[in-house]
Amino acid sequence: MAPPQGLAPSTRTLLFLSAAVVVLAGVHAAREVLAPLFLAAVLVIIVHPIRHPLEHRGWNRAAATTVVIVVVYLILLVLIAMLTFAGIQFAGLVQEYLSELQDAVGGATSWLATLGLDQDAVSSVTDAFQPSQLLGLATSISGAALGVATTLFVVVTYVIFMSVDAARYDGAHVHFGATQGGVLRRATTFNIGVRRYFVVSASFGAVVAIIDGLALWALGVPAPAVWAILAFVTNFIPNIGFVIGVVPPTILALVVGGWPLALAVVAVYSAVNVVLQVLVQPKFVADAVNITLTLSFVSVIFWTFVIGPLGAILAVPLTLLTRALLLQGGPETAWYSWLSGEDLPKPVPDRSPDPELTPDPEPAAD
Repeated sequence: MAPPQGLAPSTRTLLFLSAAVVVLAGVHAAREVLAPLFLAAVLVIIVHPIRHPLEHRGWNRAAATTVVIVVVYLILLVLIAMLTFAGIQFAGLVQEYLSELQDAVGGATSWLATLGLDQDAVSSVTDAFQPSQLLGLATSISGAALGVATTLFVVVTYVIFMSVDAARYDGAHVHFGATQGGVLRRATTFNIGVRRYFVVSASFGAVVAIIDGLALWALGVPAPAVWAILAFVTNFIPNIGFVIGVVPPTILALVVGGWPLALAVVAVYSAVNVVLQVLVQPKFVADAVNITLTLSFVSVIFWTFVIGPLGAILAVPLTLLTRALLLQGGPETAWYSWLSGEDLPKPVPDRSPDPELTPDPEPAAD
């Protein structure tokens, strides 16, 4: 009897895509629970290495785990403080310059109409910059801080459990390195990639925030610290964070200094943010985590749709996790790994001796 034939490649592809749609639909439906879980996991992965020098100095596991938990919550509290400060200051600025904003929007509406643009297009553009919309944006920033604070209470249990389990999993290589070496290597690669990504993003974000803040202060734009914070936070959104960060200070510059000051702000952001965030940083990120520029850009849109706004910040780590789970590192998935940006393993050189250079064995003595 002939052996049963396997599924055709096209059938396997359709089954895989169907299963992926079902899984992603479930993740989207459970995003309120899963998004804090992903955030907690990423924070624990970032902070976890600080336990190793503590344990080497004689700290017990419980004490080192406590330090990890405390550092994670310090990061969250700093994020909440930054977003709260930015939201309150932004809302105050909108209220303070309310009449000027209304005049600026009216002038922009008339100017766009003189260009012959369709009235619906003009209305769509100007409505986005109405003071009520900007006030709603400021409220949403404060709401984001409140959401992070609410997430803090949801994440607390996740962080504690994950930190405790992470200490236990440190011994996995010792116990299962021989049998589960491939899985452990992929997990290690994923953890290193997440840390490298956030180190690169935080480093570039700090540089961009400092330069933007000083430039806005020199130009006389109100509340430069708020826009510096916004530049730092949006830097964690690959490729499109620059656009989110430049709009509010440009509008405020238009109100207080007219078009010359607004264009000066755009020029500064273009010179600094476009060069660093759009041209230089993605290359560093791609090299740090072995992911293509196209995939990093698409991942922001994709994961934001799947799990909400937090997906924009966690897009690259979630993409790395998906690659680690689906692409198992074997020859059958090497092509897809290479397409995603991962380097192919270097071929092992053949150490077998050349038969032509190997001397003939001595004849056995009689």
